[in-house]
Amino acid sequence: MTHMPLREWLRPPQIPLLVLFLLTLASASSLGWFGWRLLQQDRAVEAQRAQERLEQSADRIAERMRGAVTATQERVTMWAANPARADVPAQGLLLISQGNTFSAFPANRLLYWPSSLSPSEAPAYDFAEGERLEFVKDQPAQAAESYRALARATAGSVEVRAGALLRLARVLRKSGKKRESVAVYEQLASLPGARVAGLPADLVARLELCGLRGPDETSDRLKQDLLQGKWHLSRGQFEFYWSEAARLSGQNEPVPPDQLALADAAPLVWKEMSHEIAVRGERTRWSDGKPFLVFWRNEGEQRLLFLTRADIWLQSKAAADEAGSVWAVADSDGQVLAGRKDGPGRAAIRMAAETQLPWNLYVTRQLSASEAGTLSQRRFVWLSGTIMILFLVACTYFIARAIRREAEVGRLQASFVSAVSHEFRSPLTSMRQLSEVLAEGRVPNEARRQMYYETLVSETGRLQRLVETLLDFGKMEAGARRFRFEPMEAGDLARQVSAEFTPQIAESGRHIELQGPPDGCTIQGDPEALSLALRNLVDNALKYSPNHPVVWVEWAQENGFVALHVRDKGAGIARSEKKAIFRKFVRGSAAAVGQVKGTGVGLTMVRQIVLAHKGHIQLASEPGWGSTFTLLLPAGKK
Repeated sequence: MTHMPLREWLRPPQIPLLVLFLLTLASASSLGWFGWRLLQQDRAVEAQRAQERLEQSADRIAERMRGAVTATQERVTMWAANPARADVPAQGLLLISQGNTFSAFPANRLLYWPSSLSPSEAPAYDFAEGERLEFVKDQPAQAAESYRALARATAGSVEVRAGALLRLARVLRKSGKKRESVAVYEQLASLPGARVAGLPADLVARLELCGLRGPDETSDRLKQDLLQGKWHLSRGQFEFYWSEAARLSGQNEPVPPDQLALADAAPLVWKEMSHEIAVRGERTRWSDGKPFLVFWRNEGEQRLLFLTRADIWLQSKAAADEAGSVWAVADSDGQVLAGRKDGPGRAAIRMAAETQLPWNLYVTRQLSASEAGTLSQRRFVWLSGTIMILFLVACTYFIARAIRREAEVGRLQASFVSAVSHEFRSPLTSMRQLSEVLAEGRVPNEARRQMYYETLVSETGRLQRLVETLLDFGKMEAGARRFRFEPMEAGDLARQVSAEFTPQIAESGRHIELQGPPDGCTIQGDPEALSLALRNLVDNALKYSPNHPVVWVEWAQENGFVALHVRDKGAGIARSEKKAIFRKFVRGSAAAVGQVKGTGVGLTMVRQIVLAHKGHIQLASEPGWGSTFTLLLPAGKK
């Protein structure tokens, strides 16, 4: 199929193609625009619904927070009545002061205490005599006896006895009496509640025993008791004894961070709340980077304070049931206490003044099942619209292609009719002129008359072959052509066809060169059809190589086929035309350049004849170097 110049696009049938293209473009654009508008409306509706869901979720979370705060305050009131039975949750601590007393529940969660104790201790003058013998006169034995006598004589005073045992153990240790010193320290360790030098007596004794005995399980038990808050210590005292116990045990491990954070937060919050005059309330405070919630209640001289981790409490109490929500609780400074914020998108915000809670609430996103379904619906709309547009474009393409092909076929048919008319006109014109001359007796001599008769015979044969070619093409197109298969030699076929061309090319000095074995190349085929196919190829080779005297016809056996090669040194065929020239009515560009006559059906018939014989046709050609047509026909039995 030849290439159509640009100017042809403005002629029929290009105008229908242009109209079809514009209609397709308008339809696709309208479809895309309506789909986009539908998605925009759906997105707007879904955004409104999502915001409503966020607002509802924020209201539910805020309501649960208020309920949890109220319930916690009521529990704090109940604990005030009976602190010993308070079921304080994990990560929480209850601090109570009543007059000059201070207590914590559970006590084992408080490593060190927020208030300092002023415990009763034995007066220093009770030990004056012993210390004078020990330090002034440097008489350790007499000093030891003084301390022993004091420890025995004061069995009713725990503080005096604890002070005497501590000093006795010290003197014995300095005197090198390690075993006796250990026995005295063990007695001192059995006096719980007594204090010496502002410290628990049993704690001092146990630490000294660890130093005397070396690393053993005593050191580990001491560390466990320190973590259980067994003694009423200040922060400095706790850190000192913990470091000493860790050093003596040989395992310098840190204090658990959660327990340390709770112990650090307790004195800070207690000091701040000591000046609070409100009867009850709640607020948030930070300690060592961890948020804490504080609930307090003041009833007369009793001050009660409940301290717990804010992130854990809020997660478990306030928003645990709000599945799918992305929420966050922040203090007045914007620091997140619990949850997380999900970026700068849609959000429902409840401020502290609105919720009457000590924090702000942010609900930033909630992906529900309906929203997930909407996303799937949008994808389906996009996919459907895309498929419809692609289908429309594909239909337009195939319709345009069909129109182009039909237009091209119509043009080729017109060219075919013109070519056939020209082919008929030439012999008919010659025959009419010669017939008129003979009929009117204007022939000058007998030799000229004979020449005219021979010319009439030649033109009649030419016209007959043209008609037979068109009839054969019509039968093949209609599928009415019947083939009679019989064995035949390829060499005989080539010689027979070559002989038909010899008279008409002999005068010009051209000839057909035959090459192949004399026999052994048997073909099972229709002699008349194969002769027609080979005749077309030889005729084309002669017409398209007018300046070359030789055309080659060769035959041979090739891989179970009999190959017939027709080769010339003519103009050749462009690569883009190699497939198109086998279609009906199509003629290559070389025909127009060389002004070669033809109808454009010869190679189409050749291909149909070869396919009917279950063979193949091959073409090897380069412009300017000639062409080689090869008929590969199944070999038959002789």
